[in-house]
Amino acid sequence: FDSLPPARYKETMSTVLVWIQQSEMKLSMPQVAVAEYEIMEQRLRELKALQSSLQEQQKGLNYLSTTVEDMSRKAPAEVSQRYRSELELILGRWKKLSAQLVEHCQKLEELMTKFQRFQNDTKTLKKWMAEVDVFLKEEWPALGDSEALEKQLEQC
Repeated sequence: FDSLPPARYKETMSTVLVWIQQSEMKLSMPQVAVAEYEIMEQRLRELKALQSSLQEQQKGLNYLSTTVEDMSRKAPAEVSQRYRSELELILGRWKKLSAQLVEHCQKLEELMTKFQRFQNDTKTLKKWMAEVDVFLKEEWPALGDSEALEKQLEQC
């Protein structure tokens, strides 16, 4: 019985596995082009929440690692190896998931910055275009009015 995992181990393993599967599904959803900053902010909040959840689940993963180490000292080699292999698979998925989360957050933050810059540039351009439109619709000075012509030339 010393070589068998405690009931808490199986519960924790199940919890961690379910969490990993759900998180992998959330991250594997195809990314769509977003033209609204608010939607991008919402997605970033979701990813940050997933990162917080990842940190909370870390306790369970640490428990699994410690328990497998303890069992390895007491259990026969084949039993020990089975649990180590199971844990290595979980750790591999965990590391991949962690890296994907960081990558998704960074990419989204970069896109949000670019999007804001684009919006600001668009506003500036629209303002400039409105000013140019007003200028172009102004009445042209008479041909003999050199002072008015010079002023308009400067504005051009």
